Amino acid sequence: MQTSAEGYLCTMALVQFRPEGFYVPAADVYIDPWRKVERAIITHGHADHSRWGHGSYVCSALSEPIIRHRLGKIKLNSYDYGDTFSVRGVKFSLIPAGHIVGSAQVRIEHKGEVWVISGDYKVEDDGISGAFEPVPCHTFISECTFGLPVYNWLPQKQVLSEINAWWRENQENGVTSVLTAYSLGKAQRLLAGLDTDIGPIFTHGAIEEMTQVIRRSGLSLPATRQLTDDVRKADLPLALVLTPPGATGTAWMRRFKKVSIASASGWMQLRGTRRRGSLDRGFVLSDHADWDGLNLAIQATGAENVYVTHGYTHVFARWLKSKGINAGVVETQFSNDGNEASDQLVSS
Repeated sequence: MQTSAEGYLCTMALVQFRPEGFYVPAADVYIDPWRKVERAIITHGHADHSRWGHGSYVCSALSEPIIRHRLGKIKLNSYDYGDTFSVRGVKFSLIPAGHIVGSAQVRIEHKGEVWVISGDYKVEDDGISGAFEPVPCHTFISECTFGLPVYNWLPQKQVLSEINAWWRENQENGVTSVLTAYSLGKAQRLLAGLDTDIGPIFTHGAIEEMTQVIRRSGLSLPATRQLTDDVRKADLPLALVLTPPGATGTAWMRRFKKVSIASASGWMQLRGTRRRGSLDRGFVLSDHADWDGLNLAIQATGAENVYVTHGYTHVFARWLKSKGINAGVVETQFSNDGNEASDQLVSS
């Protein structure tokens, strides 16, 4: 793994950056490794962080049903948020990250030194993913997917109100509302905030499958119905349809006559993204921290050293250095958009 973190990373660091991923040598454990390893601690269930093939897994209790569903038969232990567990004398705990259901930061403590690996996170409490908790530490490894000042999110309540208004308007005009969202995380967040009094909610099979997994873990979500061929076509203009982004260019969309396609994503902040996606509407709703959120989170940790990963890393690291923070960049194989492999392999 390449790193431009100058000066303060040595071979004796509590966390090392290896080709397999973040490595804790004192415990012989990796965090979110992207190559096969013997022991892995997983921050959340998205495919770029939770990969098949490790010897054993540890995750949060809320992530367990998601990861078991995605990875099949694996050796896995889970812990509640805040519980401490030790591996070879190194203390670990999983702290809410607020990214998606079950997402966690990993706190690592050994011989008086504390590191925190954030995984992906957002600082706004979305009501279903648990509120992000800043953890005091000496070194913080932070994502910076949206690490530019242009990315500043409106409150979730306002964005959801805009989505509901778009749905009502389409319904009045006999137009089916199709809203794209990642099948794990964003889709369930939207479900929790949609106004079900407007009409029925249909889902693509990939979203319905993951939503049922999360329901079985105890989270209450509005009723949905998978959109299959036996759904009455007369019901479609009344409905809102949730689908992964990859489905909009497939034969799955041929069932709709008059349709308005929108996307809920942080990338909708940029008009060019909406145009390239041939979208009718773009709603700015991200499961990652915006510029202000990243700065607030990092400041709250009190960390002397900060590494940034996946996103506008070099720009954000320079910004942190200008604020007197010892910052560096770590190149990883995590994606920049929070997408999942499963959303690229949509079915009809």
